[in-house]
Amino acid sequence: MQSILVTGGAGYIGSHTCLELIKSGRKPIVFDDFSNASPHVIERLEELSGTKIDVVEGDVRNFDQINKAIKDYKCDAVIHFAGLKAVGESEVRAIDYHDVNVIGTHVLLRAMKANKIDKIVFSSSATVYGVPKFLPYTEDHPRNATSTYGQTKLSVEYMLEDVRRSGEIKNVAILRYFNPIGAHPSGRIGEAPNGIPNNLAPYVVQVACGKREAINIWGDDYDTPDGTGVRDYIHVVDLAQAHLAALDYLDAGKGAFTVNLGTGNGSSVKEVIAGFEKACGKKIPMVIGPRRSGDIACFYADPSSAKKLLGWSAKLNMEDMCRDQWKWQENNPNGYDEA
Repeated sequence: MQSILVTGGAGYIGSHTCLELIKSGRKPIVFDDFSNASPHVIERLEELSGTKIDVVEGDVRNFDQINKAIKDYKCDAVIHFAGLKAVGESEVRAIDYHDVNVIGTHVLLRAMKANKIDKIVFSSSATVYGVPKFLPYTEDHPRNATSTYGQTKLSVEYMLEDVRRSGEIKNVAILRYFNPIGAHPSGRIGEAPNGIPNNLAPYVVQVACGKREAINIWGDDYDTPDGTGVRDYIHVVDLAQAHLAALDYLDAGKGAFTVNLGTGNGSSVKEVIAGFEKACGKKIPMVIGPRRSGDIACFYADPSSAKKLLGWSAKLNMEDMCRDQWKWQENNPNGYDEA
């Protein structure tokens, strides 16, 4: 049985990917410092999978901790999620973001090389593209990240391209996510942000359940069908399954690749809110505000490379995303705190 080190494996996307790894007959080893995740996630994963989950509490920047985890569990490959991930926060915590996201990855790669691990799947982001020169974004769109968070993801992409060219780690998958939303259909695992959510979907469902008064829409005068910003939302379960397809590709010895992970369809802020209103059967109050500096009107993927290379494409639609995220929120109004 393949043993896969999953850094950040207790996080939102990491936890869903661990379930998919178990379903595929692989053994995830969760490596997480639990700074942005709850230990209760592990209990839920064990409940859903019916198996014991191996967990190492550690910091991705600590070589000895990662090296020991890889040796102890004889890991065959790495899926690397661990990192700081809030675009806004990254602008005031640039040192921390480069420390965790960039230096942390460098430490991980050193540990992989020391243990002769030659396969890594990296959680990148469409933020590496920056302002669109054309749409949809293809993988050869110029990379011009405009946020500190995006710059850290771009720095890691360059690092991975360098180690692949050097031959030190040859099998490298770079997955550029668009906008993950939704939750596991069981309602047992999902996104549980600390404090005020940074992303649209968790904020909307917190308004729907009465935790917050209204959703602020920043600008309704964009050149889009209803004037609000358009993004490519992808169900977290589809996204998790893409990591399995990426591992299968690397296992087959086909080398390195970079792909977009999105649906290829854009949904506006108002369309997402309408989807949640249908899911929860309530009117969701909204307040229209001015545009935010730096926000982009329209942002969606060309996911055809993932289909061609990996045989993967998103199967779940906006209705599925809203239904599953609302079920998670309704069952877990305070995230994992009530576990």
